[in-house]
This record gives sequence, structure tokens and C-alpha cells, in this order.
Amino acid sequence: MKSSSIDAFGTERLTAERLRPQHLADYGRLFQDVRVMATLSADGKPLPAEEVARWLQLSLDHWDRHHYGFWAIRTKEGNRFVGRAGLKNVDALGKNEVELAYALLPEFWDQGLATEISTAILEMAFKTIGLTEVVCFTLTTNLPSRRVMEKVGFQFEREGMHADLPHIFYRLTSAQFSANVDLKK
Repeated sequence: MKSSSIDAFGTERLTAERLRPQHLADYGRLFQDVRVMATLSADGKPLPAEEVARWLQLSLDHWDRHHYGFWAIRTKEGNRFVGRAGLKNVDALGKNEVELAYALLPEFWDQGLATEISTAILEMAFKTIGLTEVVCFTLTTNLPSRRVMEKVGFQFEREGMHADLPHIFYRLTSAQFSANVDLKK
């Protein structure tokens, strides 16, 4: 598979492009927002600039190693930065997994955008990249994220600790995703 085939794509309302160093300012806006961080960490504290830069570099390194990763998400109308979403190799509950992860700026919450971009990424994960399953997890308190997971077809697997915080874990197989897509047709 050529990585360039997934460097950029679009949905009905969004465009996605592979994260690059020039996305640092947007990454900073995202991870220095206390409302975003409340969905990602126990203390909800914004990340300092040097930590934002480190997170971006980790994402860039992930692309180099795995030929997929996070995309910067923008609106088609107005080219406004929405957030980041993508696929990440992680250690979850002692097992190497590929995680679907997303974080959107609060002004884009409750518009179906996380569901829209997640569906497109899952289609790419299963059909283009060839993954057989993907996990998704969030803090037990993040009910909106949990709803997104369920809308795109993830199945509850278990509760557990991740990064020393209580999380809820979901899993989706390629066959489940295909069946879910067929049902919606």
C-alpha cells in the first residue's frame, strides 16, 4: 500500500490531511483548550507549548513507522480547523492495538462531525490499510465520545484502567463494520 493514497481525503463536510509540522499552531489550539483536555485527562489542564510540540512529533513519527496516523481535520466550507482524528498503535490493557482516536475543538461538538470523520477513517482502516479490527476507548465520564463509538458500530468490550485512569473499551472488527455499513444502505 502506498501511504500517499491516504495522505488526504474528504467527507461530505470535512477535509483531512496527514499531520505535518505546519499543523503545530492548530495542535496547540486543540490541546491547550481546557474543555478538550477535560475529555482526555483527569486534571483537564492545557498542555504547555513544548508538550504540544512533543505530541505532534510523536504523531509525525507514527506516520513514518506505520504509514498511517492522525489527520488534521478542516471544514470544507471556510477551511476552519476542526481537530485531529486518526489511527494510532497503542498498548491497551497489555496488548498492542490500533486505536481510532479523535479530538475536536468544542465549537464543532454536537454536529455529527466526529461520527462523520470516524466512519471515513474506519472505512480506510478496513478497506485500504487492511486492518482486521480497531479499538476505541475513552474516559468513563466522556459520554459524548462513547455515543460516537456506538454510532459507528463499536461494541462494548470492558472497563479498565489506561494511563492510570478509568476507561471504557470498545472494539470493532472489519466484518462488523461491513455489516453495519450494509444495514445503512
